[in-house]
Amino acid sequence: MHQNRSFGEERFPKNKDVRKKWEVALRREGFTATCSSVLCCHHFKEGDFDRTGQIVRLRDCVIPSVFSFPVHLQRLEKGRATSTSRRAEESLSVASQDSQETSTSHPQPQPNDDHGYALPASPTALKTRLNEALARVESLEREKKNAMAREKRAKTTVKSLLGGFEGKEPH
Repeated sequence: MHQNRSFGEERFPKNKDVRKKWEVALRREGFTATCSSVLCCHHFKEGDFDRTGQIVRLRDCVIPSVFSFPVHLQRLEKGRATSTSRRAEESLSVASQDSQETSTSHPQPQPNDDHGYALPASPTALKTRLNEALARVESLEREKKNAMAREKRAKTTVKSLLGGFEGKEPH
């Protein structure tokens, strides 16, 4: 959650009831949204957006629902009571996994973990997460450096090829 609005962020609704539902969906203890509070667009399903006009907008009364909560904030689902209903649930679960593995045209959205709002409980876990982020930054910097070197080589090649054509008369 951020206070400065930028691309890919959605303002909290002005409607108090809907705003309260957004606050509840975030599961942040003691959080109250302000008029400048925004939420990353990755917390909404694709179908939550109206793309019919020139401007992409959230549909009315949509509640953010895509989160990767830490274990202590996840809601537990109650299991089925009878053995028959448990078997039915298991077979549905297996069928769902099979269809996800074989379906390439409609992949299931994965939780976006790169902007979690809850910090790890222990300093060690936080340090690990920081080190992972720093390693990722280093890796991206290397990739950028390599891409820039490739671009420079390609420009040099193009210039030398164009230089070979200069001064030659077309036949």
